[in-house]
Amino acid sequence: MMKFRYLPLLAAFVLAASPLLAQVSYESILGSDGDPANWPTYSGSYHGQHYREIDQINRQNVADLQLSWVYQGSSTNTWQSTPIVVDGVMYVTEGPDNVVALDAVTGREFWKHEHKLPARINVCCGKINRGVALLGDLVYMGTLDGYLKALDAKTGRLVWEKKIVDNDEGYALAMAPLVVKDKIIIGPAGGEYGIRGFLDAYDAKTGERVWRFNTIPGPGEKGHETWENDAWKTGGGSAWVTGSYDPELNLLYWGVGNPSPDWNPEVRPGDNLYTDSVIALNPDTGELQWHFQFTPNDEWDYDSVQVPVLADMEYQGRQRKLMLWGNRNAFFYVLDRTDGTFLLGKPFAKQTWAKGLDDKGRPIKAPGMSPSEAGTEVFPSVQGATNWYAPAYSPRTKLFYLTAWVDYWGLFYTGEPVVYTPGNRYDGSAVARIYPDAMEEKEPGTGAIRALDPLSGEARWEFSSLGVSESGLLATSSDLLFSGSMEGHFFAIDATNGELLWRTQLGGRVANSPITYMANGRQQVTVASGDSLFTFRLKQ
Repeated sequence: MMKFRYLPLLAAFVLAASPLLAQVSYESILGSDGDPANWPTYSGSYHGQHYREIDQINRQNVADLQLSWVYQGSSTNTWQSTPIVVDGVMYVTEGPDNVVALDAVTGREFWKHEHKLPARINVCCGKINRGVALLGDLVYMGTLDGYLKALDAKTGRLVWEKKIVDNDEGYALAMAPLVVKDKIIIGPAGGEYGIRGFLDAYDAKTGERVWRFNTIPGPGEKGHETWENDAWKTGGGSAWVTGSYDPELNLLYWGVGNPSPDWNPEVRPGDNLYTDSVIALNPDTGELQWHFQFTPNDEWDYDSVQVPVLADMEYQGRQRKLMLWGNRNAFFYVLDRTDGTFLLGKPFAKQTWAKGLDDKGRPIKAPGMSPSEAGTEVFPSVQGATNWYAPAYSPRTKLFYLTAWVDYWGLFYTGEPVVYTPGNRYDGSAVARIYPDAMEEKEPGTGAIRALDPLSGEARWEFSSLGVSESGLLATSSDLLFSGSMEGHFFAIDATNGELLWRTQLGGRVANSPITYMANGRQQVTVASGDSLFTFRLKQ
């Protein structure tokens, strides 16, 4: 299943180097909010804020950033992986199938683990992998052909692997796993192939499954009544992107993808729980504590694959534990994360599918917006008003930041009959398309970074750019916000007002989320562009 490459010339160095012998504890991940040296989990910390208390690079000197090192990957796929960094070592998935360990100061490769994928892979949206998890002395990755693997963090050698899904039926593992206590949390992609989604917990030492929560409930499970015609068997409900965790409440939060088939809701009447929802689970048992559904009986592929952002602040006169969520359906939500109570919902981008939200946050669907034989123009497009890329929240500015697709093409959806065949696409529609005459009449949309006030949902400022973006965001305590674009730009803006402060051209599409960390006393900022990894620091 894999090839292992170890660099003999570095053998003595690796065995002697303390960084590669360091172990990562659950307690160190818990305390990562105040640790500028490391980025030990997908979002930087359990809160999903993609924020760091670090200020060596600030608004006054960010223009002095210079390239420190580049790691050139062997994959031709655009990276969507977010690296993790622990004690001077960076672990990152290269393309869809390899893991590399790098010196976080120099970019030197310590080892590479190569996983050979089958010639045919059933995956809807490109051959990608979004990252790894680290606990103890093991690195964990999921593979597109369905394996959960544990690698020795010192050498990259395989310690154990478990095949947990069957890619021949459309299941794939693309997300970065999440460590919670002694468990590895992961779930499959594949909603476009008619899978039945779930979220799993595995014992970090042995790889044995501890629990499974079915995101598409079967007979006897709560929520099963929201499915008709046995549609639950092929109901979708992917777990595309890594979730968040509140250790005080001991609650695990995860976004769930679209129902299947995507654009033909007639074959799946009902709300279709728990698709297009956030679920709150007990991480010890996998039991559901609460859920909130953003788009019941989704007709437009507005799956809730965003990172749940957890923030504590005063809200409506009292201190509350909040969840902030910029959804693909173009609405920004504020929930009480203790019980899922809806507090606020407001559009942050153009949308035509809903007349608004009721007092419990349920959308009031606009008439005439369903897919039809003639085609229906709907905003936002199938890409969504935002998507899987990481938002950010700054406790300093108290602003929520997200990458948005602004007035980007509303698509004409066509609903058609559909037949499920295992391993084949199960979309329920002709390809969503734009009428040629409409293309001539309208300009394509643009990309923007929008700063939202969580107390009101209002936009404080916007940074616009030509084209659109699939880059996540990084916020720092020096009031900087880093991001990138499809055109290959990597840039820093002022987190208080959106002013552009620095920009460079990397030559490849930026489709991951930047990170920052301290190494050798200097702050580093790392981002992927195309099939390479770039790290910057201040001129010395």
